[in-house]
Amino acid sequence: MAGARSAKAFRQRGIAGSGRLRAPEDMAVTIHPTSLVEKGAELADGVEIGPFCIVSGKAKLGERVKLISHVSIAGSTTIGARTHVFPFSALGHPPQDTKYKGEDTKLIIGTDNLIREGVTFHLGTVHGRGQTVVGNRGFYMNGAHVGHDNIVGNNVVYATHSVSGGLATIEDFVILGGNSAIHQFGRIGMGGFIGGCAPVVGDVIPFGMVNNHGQLNGLNVVGLKRRGATRETIHTLRGVYNDLFHGVGYFEDRVEAVAERFAALPEVMRIVDFIRAGDKRPLCMPRPD
Repeated sequence: MAGARSAKAFRQRGIAGSGRLRAPEDMAVTIHPTSLVEKGAELADGVEIGPFCIVSGKAKLGERVKLISHVSIAGSTTIGARTHVFPFSALGHPPQDTKYKGEDTKLIIGTDNLIREGVTFHLGTVHGRGQTVVGNRGFYMNGAHVGHDNIVGNNVVYATHSVSGGLATIEDFVILGGNSAIHQFGRIGMGGFIGGCAPVVGDVIPFGMVNNHGQLNGLNVVGLKRRGATRETIHTLRGVYNDLFHGVGYFEDRVEAVAERFAALPEVMRIVDFIRAGDKRPLCMPRPD
């Protein structure tokens, strides 16, 4: 079992000839005696590892990361500074993919995340992206699951038991409602809101609102307001939404018409570029009239 002085970052603070190394009390690495930290793990200043945790020898924990208790960190997992992980979470274990054969892939978690009880983030795969990447300032409620090779942005919320399948992309400021499920390869655009229990089988446009039946149902206006969108911008986006999804003619032609008309408005072009980039899943659409 490794102790505080076994932490690589802590060891490196010593200066030759400076005598005995002393660290401020609040920056020392603390490891509960019931926990196991494998040789080779890198623990930065202020890391706290509570009771009955296991940390892989390939893991890297940033400053002030806190494992509350009963946490399992496996594989080549990096956890950014000030992230807190609650009991029975399992991070960096093998992907739930039958093609995975034990390759040394990665899980990279950003800073300031709150990872609650029973959450699972899996490693990437060599035939996917090679790594699963989770951004900063996320809130992952109990039982949430981030699948292999996911890319998850910043300020994302996964509510209780929400899940995203392999190779999904969840952009910044997305909120997944409780028990919602994002299909493998699915994309949720920036600022999207997914209703509780929604089965999301298609890509959701930026700022899109998905109802509890998995259908596109307008824009996440509340989210737009919270992030400072002006009334004029919201009014324009509502008009664009109606033009795209309730206009006449072919959908592809409507997309190009919107792009030509609003080329100077970044929020509109984010939607247009998102639609143009889709190649794995169909677009999530409103319920037919």
